[in-house]
Amino acid sequence: MFPTLIGITLVVFIVMAASPGGIGAQSLIEGQNLEPQAKKALEDYYNRRYGLDQPPPVQYLRWLNNISPIGFTLDESNNVDGFSFTKGSDLGQSIRFGRPVLDLIAERVPITLLLNVITIPIIYAVAIAIGVRAASQRGQPFDLGSSVTILGLWSIPTMLAGVLLIGFFASDQYWRWFPTAGLNRREALDMPFMPHWSSVTDLLLLFSLMSIGVTALVIASLKYTVRTRMLWMGLIGTGLGLAMGHSLPGGDNDVIAIVLAALAGAAAAATAYTDYASFRTTLMGITGAMLGLLLAWPLMQGEFVRGFLLDRIWHLILPVVCLSYGGFAFLAKLTRTAVLENLLADYARTARAKGVPDQLVLWRHVFRNSLLPLITVTATLLPGLLAGSVIVESIFSIDGMGKLAVESVKARDRELVLSITFISGLLTLAGYLIADICYAIADPRVSYD
Repeated sequence: MFPTLIGITLVVFIVMAASPGGIGAQSLIEGQNLEPQAKKALEDYYNRRYGLDQPPPVQYLRWLNNISPIGFTLDESNNVDGFSFTKGSDLGQSIRFGRPVLDLIAERVPITLLLNVITIPIIYAVAIAIGVRAASQRGQPFDLGSSVTILGLWSIPTMLAGVLLIGFFASDQYWRWFPTAGLNRREALDMPFMPHWSSVTDLLLLFSLMSIGVTALVIASLKYTVRTRMLWMGLIGTGLGLAMGHSLPGGDNDVIAIVLAALAGAAAAATAYTDYASFRTTLMGITGAMLGLLLAWPLMQGEFVRGFLLDRIWHLILPVVCLSYGGFAFLAKLTRTAVLENLLADYARTARAKGVPDQLVLWRHVFRNSLLPLITVTATLLPGLLAGSVIVESIFSIDGMGKLAVESVKARDRELVLSITFISGLLTLAGYLIADICYAIADPRVSYD
C-alpha cells in the first residue's frame, strides 16, 4: 500500500509540473493586474513560503517530508535544521485560500458525507431489490421492463440530468418546486430545527389525509386485482399529470397537460401492474402519501414554518436524485448478472431438487455467493465519501470535496491538490483492503494465509 500511495501522488505531481506553466510562483500570479514591484514581491513570497523556486523533485520530496510524521525539521527559511521522530504531519497551507489545508478539508467533508450517507443506502436498496428480482424472473415482463429502464437511466449523463432537473423543476419557466443551488436558505439558519405548525388542526389534517392515502393504496396493492389497482393508479397518475400541466406558468398548456397526463397515467398503471409485491406496495404507498399531502396543503389555514431540517431535505432532493440514478442502474445490472449466474449453478439446482424452498435458496445460498462483485464495487465507496461528486456539486453549487478539488486544480494549488489526492488514495487502498477481508467473510472458499 505504501509504494502504491507514493506512486499515486507522484503521478499527480508530475502531471501538474509538466502542464503549461508548471508549478511555480509565476504561474500563480499570471493574469493578475499588478505593478511590477508588487508582482515581484508576491512571487518572492510564494517562493519563500512554498519553495516553488526549487526543482520539481525537491518540491515533491519537501511535500513528502511535510506529510510524514517522521522526517526532517525545517527552520523559518525552509532550510533543514534537524531530524525528528515526532514532528507530526502537516498538509500545508492552501495557496489559493491562504488557510491550512486540513481546515478546508474539515469544512467540506461533512457536506460530502451527508450527500453520500443518504445516496449510498438508496443505491444499494434499489439495486439489490431490482437486480435479484430480475434475475429470478429472467425473460419475464419485470426483467425486460427493468432492463430497458435501467439501460435508459445509465445512458443519461449526470451533467445533462442535473441541468434538466434544474431547468424543469427549479426555474421560473416551468415548475419551481426546488431551489437551484446550495444546501439551505439563509433564513433557514434562524428557523427552529424541526418543522412546526401554528395550528394543531392543520397537523392533524395533514397526518390524517396522508395516512388515509397510504392505507388506501397499500390495501389496493395487496388485496385488489391487477385491473382494479391499475385503474386506481392510472386515474391518480392522470390527475397528477393534468395538475402538473395546468400549473405551468402562462396560458394555453392543454397539449402539455394531456401529454403529461398520458405519461404519468401509463407510468402509474405500469407500477400497479407489476407482480413484485414489495416493490409495488412501496411505490404505491409513497404515491398515497404524496396524494394526501397535495390534498391537505390547500386546506391548511394556519402558518407553517418548515424549519432547518425540512429546508435541508428540500435542497437535497435534486442532488440526491442526480447522484443516485446512475449508481443503482449500474449496480442493478451487476446484481442481476451475479445472481443469475449462481441461480444456474449446480449447487442451486441440487438444493431445489432436495426440496429447499426457492426463497431460501435465493437469499441464503445464491445471494451470498453473489456478493463478491458487489463487495468489489463497495471498495470504491470509501474514497467516494471524501472525493464527492465533482459534477453534481458543481452544478448545484454545493461546497463539498468535489467542488474543492475542481477549485484547487483551476488555481494550481499544489498543496491542496496533492493533499486531496493523498487522502483519496489512502481511502481507496483502505477500501480494497476491507474488500479483501469481506471476501473471506462472504465466501468460505476464500482464505488468506
